Amino acid sequence: MLTLVPTPVGNLEDITMRALRVLREASVVACEDTRTTGVLLTHYGITTPRTSFHIHNEHAKAASLVERMEAGEHVALVSDAGTPGISDPGYLLVREAIEAGVRVEALPGPTAFVPALVASGLPCDRFVYEGFLPHKKGRQTRLKALETETRTMVLYESPHRLVKLLGQLREHLEDDRPAAVCREISKLHEETARGTLAELEADFAARPKVRGEIAVVVGGGSGQPKEASGEPTRRQRRGRDRS
Repeated sequence: MLTLVPTPVGNLEDITMRALRVLREASVVACEDTRTTGVLLTHYGITTPRTSFHIHNEHAKAASLVERMEAGEHVALVSDAGTPGISDPGYLLVREAIEAGVRVEALPGPTAFVPALVASGLPCDRFVYEGFLPHKKGRQTRLKALETETRTMVLYESPHRLVKLLGQLREHLEDDRPAAVCREISKLHEETARGTLAELEADFAARPKVRGEIAVVVGGGSGQPKEASGEPTRRQRRGRDRS
């Protein structure tokens, strides 16, 4: 049997009693980082054996874990924080377990984009989860596709790329598009900064250093690409400024 167990994104108290029971009763806990998970397990006095399962070994490790489950073992899969499979390893193991006829269950629990979305103040009745955009190849294509998105958008970004992302969103959407930057969710220094894309870019560009895991929530648009709105792109504005 395979159980996907969400773990806290910040505060260690943000874990369900059921999740703790599963972690205690499982044959093995497959971890994105055994050291990170070790902190959680030690905190709750859980001594279940751990094994690594991350982006660099998931193809090789999935087959061996499926064999163990077929032999009757119960594998609990966790990521460093949040729900496995949501911008974290998990999909491959779930797929192979299902193909092998292994029972798969997913527990409800923490994931960063839900509190970010709800706390943003933006509409959350309909939304699209984009996760991390590609760093290079395919990034502009994804950004271009967001120009016509009418639903609220949720993205993840690393601290050192945040200002770049806000600038690119501003270039492809509008300077005054409402947005929120949520960081250190459920931790001591949790912050939700709200404003327009232009305001948020200026805010975080002025900070000496940005820390923590980050979720960016952006309001949906009219459904028309930026060129159709008649608003000049950043490149066009720069060209006019030089002339």
